[in-house]
Amino acid sequence: MKKGYWIGHVEVSDPERYKDYIATATPAYERFGARFLVRGGAYEPVEGASRSRNVVIEFPSFQAAKDCYNSPEYAAARTIRQEVATGDLMIVEGHDG
Repeated sequence: MKKGYWIGHVEVSDPERYKDYIATATPAYERFGARFLVRGGAYEPVEGASRSRNVVIEFPSFQAAKDCYNSPEYAAARTIRQEVATGDLMIVEGHDG
């Protein structure tokens, strides 16, 4: 089964309130088996637009990644994130090769 990934590029406008997003999202991440591969950290933009925070979250499957995003647990967190950050988020199916 192919894994699923969230890939996010975020610009946080309220770092203190963003902590509320992280705390509120944690139960959804735990329920759906999320594992952070990238969570902030140093980066070097080499092509295209960039944002100051980059995140890659691995899920056991593409379906689990979609289910997490659409879960009631994550809905509350998403509302907070959308109030305190601007960004791009995509759900991507992994490659078995």
